Order: sequence, then structure tokens, then C-alpha cells
Amino acid sequence: MWISLSIIAVVLLILFFSKGPNAIWGGLTVGLLVGIVMAIVGAGFNWFTIGKATVIGTLVGGAAEVLGLVSDKLRTKKDSL
Repeated sequence: MWISLSIIAVVLLILFFSKGPNAIWGGLTVGLLVGIVMAIVGAGFNWFTIGKATVIGTLVGGAAEVLGLVSDKLRTKKDSL
């Protein structure tokens, strides 16, 4: 499961690489910071915790980016009517 989620996260990062600051890269950053804190505070430093947190952060950022794109489409469609 984590392999498929990681592949989706990497594809999102590649697709949105040249679009400037966006929610996907922000989610990656927040996930990385949360993962580092969790790995340090937890019962032993674990790199998988950091990896999983970055994947989750990237996917949450991707969901936020998709919701933003959908709302823009709906708004422009509503304005054209």
C-alpha cells in the first residue's frame, strides 16, 4: 500500500514541480517536519516514520490542490452563465 501511495506522491510532485509554490510542496514540507519530530520524540528513531509522514503530507497537499482547481473551474463556469 505504501509503495502505491509513494508512487502517487512522486507523480504529483513531478507534475507540480514547475508551477511555483503550491499546496503539494507545502504538504511535503509540513509532512517532513512532522515526521522528523515524530521520529525524534518516538520510541526510537525510525526513517519509515519520516517517509510515511512526507507521503501523507504530499497527498493531503495534492487533495487541497485538486479541490482548489475544481473550485476555480466551478467559479468560472458559474460566472460564464
